[in-house]
Amino acid sequence: MSDTTHSPVNRLILGDNLEIMKTLECESVDLIYLDPPFFSNRNYEVIWGDEGEIRSFQDRWSGGIEHYIAWLKERVREMYRVLKSTGNFFFHCDWHADAYIRVHILDNIFGENNFRNHIVWKLNFTKKGSQFKMTRYAQNTDSIYFYSKTSKYCFETQRTQRRNEETLLKIYNKIDQDGRRYKSEPIELPKIMARKNLIFEYKGYTPEFGWMMSKKKLDDLDKQNKIFFTKNGKPRRKNFLDDYSGSEVDNQWLDVLPVGQVQSEIIGYPAQKPEALLERIIQCASNEGDIVLDPFMGGGTTAAVADRLNRRWIGIDQSATAVKVTEMRLDKQRGLFSAPFSVQLQK
Repeated sequence: MSDTTHSPVNRLILGDNLEIMKTLECESVDLIYLDPPFFSNRNYEVIWGDEGEIRSFQDRWSGGIEHYIAWLKERVREMYRVLKSTGNFFFHCDWHADAYIRVHILDNIFGENNFRNHIVWKLNFTKKGSQFKMTRYAQNTDSIYFYSKTSKYCFETQRTQRRNEETLLKIYNKIDQDGRRYKSEPIELPKIMARKNLIFEYKGYTPEFGWMMSKKKLDDLDKQNKIFFTKNGKPRRKNFLDDYSGSEVDNQWLDVLPVGQVQSEIIGYPAQKPEALLERIIQCASNEGDIVLDPFMGGGTTAAVADRLNRRWIGIDQSATAVKVTEMRLDKQRGLFSAPFSVQLQK
């Protein structure tokens, strides 16, 4: 195998990711996203059907769940080694093995203290009927485990897209004296959240269980005309529609549509992930110029999105077909100012 340590980034590499990652320098990568083959269905696991993929399939399936976890674990150890101390790590899996993966691999290697989120992504929004009687709830989510390597890491809070205007007008259903549309929200704590240190008088009113914020924050809101009192003397907060830019993203990702509902992205790869999913991960957990590694590249979504978002990237796959499909995908989206990339075919 040729040495890849000093090769330029922005490269597609054909080969066993374990062996290739051993050639990468320690702490050289800012963000890792992996979507390895799930431990779900033997027939589904072979997608491209070429020699490299079949060999990898045989390696990971030969000894049941214990063998699968061992196969993944030695690879995640290498990922941990190449990840910078300020780096982030996102592991995409489904319900068949997610508990094993978190306990036996991720908590073990990254440490429980560096666990950040269990993200739940809803896969399908189309209700499907069945000719059979259901004996359990339908499985309709994937898990994405988010870990950092240390307590100092890159993270940028994001917001979802704005809801449609008709829905927003129903929510922001009040108009103040200045003609600004707003919704009314409480500004004092309920009994179950009582805070003695936040019980103080403000504008002649003292809440029984405390304010939701400090006096300084109340002053700031008041100066912005965002506090008002109802007819019965209760203080409330105005949240103006023109300040709304979407809700903060939490760990339930219900707004990212699967590829099947974004027809323009389909490349014929059954396990393909939507570009919006990778956009969210890359934008929240890295900066422009950072290096993104995807050791199970598949259809090349990570490389395509990282390239478009001005990140440097490394994509590895055992399948020659996967590398070729990704190369064609990158060529198709290239523009005048696109950074060059290389293709390395390992033995």
